[in-house]
Amino acid sequence: MYNIIKLDNGLRLVVENIDHVNSISVGLWVENGSRNEGIYENGISHFIEHMFFKGTEKRNAFNIAECIEEVGGQINAFTGKEATCFYIKVLYSHLNLALDVISDMLFNSKFSPEDMEKEKGVIIEEINMSEDSPEDVLSDIHSKAIWGNDPISYPILGTKENVKSFTRKQVIDYLKRYYVPQNAVISISGKIDLCTIKEVVEQYFGQWKNNNEKAVQYSNPKFLKKHIFKKKDIEQLHLNLGIPGIESGNDDLYAELLISNILGGGASSILFQKIREEKSLCYSIYSYIASFNNTGVISIYTGLNPKHAYDAINIIQEEVFKLIKSGIGSQKLQKTKEQLKGNYILGIESTTSRMFNNGKSVLFLNKVNSPEDIMIKIDKINTDKLNEVMEKTFKRGILNSAFVGLDIDVDIVKGILGECENPFKKGNSINI
Repeated sequence: MYNIIKLDNGLRLVVENIDHVNSISVGLWVENGSRNEGIYENGISHFIEHMFFKGTEKRNAFNIAECIEEVGGQINAFTGKEATCFYIKVLYSHLNLALDVISDMLFNSKFSPEDMEKEKGVIIEEINMSEDSPEDVLSDIHSKAIWGNDPISYPILGTKENVKSFTRKQVIDYLKRYYVPQNAVISISGKIDLCTIKEVVEQYFGQWKNNNEKAVQYSNPKFLKKHIFKKKDIEQLHLNLGIPGIESGNDDLYAELLISNILGGGASSILFQKIREEKSLCYSIYSYIASFNNTGVISIYTGLNPKHAYDAINIIQEEVFKLIKSGIGSQKLQKTKEQLKGNYILGIESTTSRMFNNGKSVLFLNKVNSPEDIMIKIDKINTDKLNEVMEKTFKRGILNSAFVGLDIDVDIVKGILGECENPFKKGNSINI
């Protein structure tokens, strides 16, 4: 059972009572991430997330973690492109403790200059670690290939130079701009007393002041034709290929996800069977979707020996065209619907996953799609809907790409993708 409640200060509260569990997950969602930042403040949202754990007026950093862990709970947070979430999972009897800790971090974090300088070093090491991961580097440069200089392409961690430059005043000013109740949601899932939950939450968040200003505005980024290669001394070449996708909040996402799953969603998918099992060109290959306000992308990832890259890209391109031309038969459509429904239900069996699902949905859409609603939407997908979504996405082809490794010629990639003459291409395929 879902309830969405709006407090007097504009803060939205979404609660889901799950009687048969003894845990409860509490999350503070704020509609703010790297997409909201200016170029010289890129990384400040993630920096603020870290600083919330560094100490308040009544708890130091150790006490914040200890008071949750000593009752067997878990506390964590994450920052994305469009949202930041602070969350705690505990036994339902410790609901007040969870609310107290999150509200204490929100309202009473000290942001001491000494702690800020220490945490800058921690985050710079996090950036260094990310730069050592080819998949992380690939994700960041592919965002640049997709959206260019639009803020949606900014890295969530920011840059070392920016992190070093952040001041306490800059952090406080940014908090005042985005950390406001009308820009936030409290999401609670688990064993809840629905009769008292509003009053309990108001005890901790009712004093949060609303400034009556719209905190977030989103651009309409163009989906670019761009190809980026970053040289890195590693054995494999890691690559992402980008196809235009569907924006968040659009029900066409379910059909898009279905098509993506058929193409590269698992070991039985077209790309896995063709490129790994039949051609033995790679170990890992898959497709996945990412949706945001006003834009989305379908990405195809693989990591392989650089000498196989052109062959793999050509086969991927051919398989995308084959899927567009042949379509998806009714039997395959029905099987994939069941796969989607199974994946969804299995993915929301914990109170934390329910809290994530509800909080993000209310934050961006101001509603919750129940599991029953989702099942109905998936069941409604038919051939006409697949063709309609294919027209908006896959039929536009692979438009951009990103590569991390030692050896790739982007001009040859452009040729394979039909953007210029391809010296390796004979007819419609490459002999491999």
